[in-house]
Amino acid sequence: MHATLNIAVKAARRAATVINRASTQLDLLTVQSKSPNDFVTEVDRAAEQAIIEVLRDAFPGHGILAEESGESGPESEFTWIIDPLDGTTNFIHGLPQYAVSIAQTKNGVLEHAVVYDPNTNEMFTASRGAGAFLNDRRIRVSRRTRLNEALIGTGFPFRRFDHVDAYLAMFKELTQKTAGIRRPGAASLDLAYVAAGRFDGFWEMGLSPWDMAAGVLLIQEAGGLVSDLSGEANYLTTGNLVAGTPKIFGQLLPIIQAWRPANLQA
Repeated sequence: MHATLNIAVKAARRAATVINRASTQLDLLTVQSKSPNDFVTEVDRAAEQAIIEVLRDAFPGHGILAEESGESGPESEFTWIIDPLDGTTNFIHGLPQYAVSIAQTKNGVLEHAVVYDPNTNEMFTASRGAGAFLNDRRIRVSRRTRLNEALIGTGFPFRRFDHVDAYLAMFKELTQKTAGIRRPGAASLDLAYVAAGRFDGFWEMGLSPWDMAAGVLLIQEAGGLVSDLSGEANYLTTGNLVAGTPKIFGQLLPIIQAWRPANLQA
């Protein structure tokens, strides 16, 4: 494992310790609303701080972009993109589908990625050019080639509903043309599941960089494809993403594009 990735794994485990401790006392949590249907707890903040402390100790010259605290640190060619608790709504309801997501970019290019599920102790990792792994096992996207046999992950609109009708049209068509659609509620894990072959594809609109940065590199290193809704690589900017095995991606993207609103940034 690359030394930098090893530090990211250490940071993810440190955050998971905070999360696991709090998961046994959910009734004591203070929950605040950042915006409609978008929640934050003291656990999110404490887990994020734990990650930042580990990263700053090892890499004091690197920049940080974190969900709760925003941008910090010096200007640098290296930036860490952090979601300390992806799936907060699941967490506060006791639904065990959430994760720690950490990625590093160099001059805007994804270099290292960690998605850690503290409930199952599954550690998904990737470094550019070195493959993707689940714990110590190399993972690859699935070999399915037919959309009607594919299991697709997604995320329902929950912060803004400007394009909900377009999303529902996508959902309706894909429900009829796939083996099934799932919405577990933590995008980082959904993307990790594509990398591991559990999902054959995924799409969502309105994501933030910390929701998807680590998962994107996992999929790419596992042999999958990722794009925005125009088929380009601007997903970290637009927040809109389609991913899958090479064959499924090629069938999924045109359906999503057909229903994309004209005023939606791709």
